[in-house]
Amino acid sequence: MATKRAPAPAYVCSECGWTSPKWVGRCGECQQWNTVVEAAAPAGGARRVAPLIPTASARPITSIDTAETPRRASGVGEFDRVLGGGIVPGAAILLSGEPGVGKSTLLLEVAARSAREGRRVLYVSAEESPGQVRLRAERTGALHDELFLAAETDLARILGHIDEVQPALVIVDSVQTISSSLSDGAAGMPGQVREVASTLIRIAKERDLPVILVGHVTKDGQVAGPRLLEHLVDVVCHFEGDRQTSLRFIRALKNRFGAADEVGCFEMAGDGIVEVPDPSALFLSHGSPEPGTCISIALEGRRALPVEVQALTVPTQANNPRRVVHGVDPSRVAMVLAVLERRAGIKTSDLDVYVSTVGGVRFTEPASDLAIAIAVAGAVRNHAIARNVAAVGELSLSGDVRPVTQGAQRRAEAARLGYTRVVDDRSGKLSSALNDIRALHLVPQHTGYADF
Repeated sequence: MATKRAPAPAYVCSECGWTSPKWVGRCGECQQWNTVVEAAAPAGGARRVAPLIPTASARPITSIDTAETPRRASGVGEFDRVLGGGIVPGAAILLSGEPGVGKSTLLLEVAARSAREGRRVLYVSAEESPGQVRLRAERTGALHDELFLAAETDLARILGHIDEVQPALVIVDSVQTISSSLSDGAAGMPGQVREVASTLIRIAKERDLPVILVGHVTKDGQVAGPRLLEHLVDVVCHFEGDRQTSLRFIRALKNRFGAADEVGCFEMAGDGIVEVPDPSALFLSHGSPEPGTCISIALEGRRALPVEVQALTVPTQANNPRRVVHGVDPSRVAMVLAVLERRAGIKTSDLDVYVSTVGGVRFTEPASDLAIAIAVAGAVRNHAIARNVAAVGELSLSGDVRPVTQGAQRRAEAARLGYTRVVDDRSGKLSSALNDIRALHLVPQHTGYADF
């Protein structure tokens, strides 16, 4: 009779719990070195879990009440928009973003407005002193008696503050700076982040207490710590923006209570953060039409925004003309220039080409192709396009203008903003789109250049 072969020993990361059938020097999950150790074999063979009497009997899914989970407005409309209409009781929300983008300022505003609505808020600051937070609150007008502040880095003491204050909303800034005595390692290590987050989320579910956690990001933009953190929470939001501009966007990357592609728009001002419910004028230049400009309709989540694409061409004698872009995809610009020269007869190989967007917005989706092509063509021919024209379309290498996602929504937004003509895939070919603009909406700048 053959004996049963003993299972191969498993190796476990002491920081994040990742397992491997063999020893490796670097954890495949948290990327930490020398944390993978051999797991102890279970004593007495395989363990069995004894069944217990359930606390609540299982019910048919058809008998479950379909009433919508009640939501509480945070007072910041753009934040509520991203969350799906408000904060759900017991929800765990993770907000990540680059250092200095304004995460703490936004959440302090959320805490102050919630306090003004009569809900007690506990703001736990593990990175700043109470005096520093008070100075920011004075500058942004976020002072209120129902807003309680605690500067703690120990998880047990934070739980004590929650029992003492009995808040209706808890904000922890940030989860990577909190440590628990139940886990080894320094604060910020994957094991500590997992223990702190799981404890706070358990408290949120047991007490129907919404908890907002601030998360650090790594240099490649990912949330620091174990990937398990994003799986545990109900909502993952990312706060982003260019430091050169005051515009900020908050995006929902995961949302168990609403759409996961909503976007909120904010503007950083001297006295705090300001909502921008209709950012249609932020990415447009003002004044008379200029050669080398074209309006397109971009999609930020479910929100359609007009974006102005600008192009400038300069003759050059260099063997390798310059291609400088900002706010658009450089590879798509190179492709559009090739299609222009091959399919529309607009030569750019002897020109330096500069392409940029207005307002610092990033417009990298394929829907920008047609606007880039029209802007470059206008710059080469020195013709300006009327302000009531918008262009939306993806270019193929054959010169066809292809349809883009949410085309009907983009056209509806363009009509709402006063664009009477939208050039899109209905033109068929790039050359046809250029001819349509030349025949209907072109404002010539007489300099002797050939027409489109």
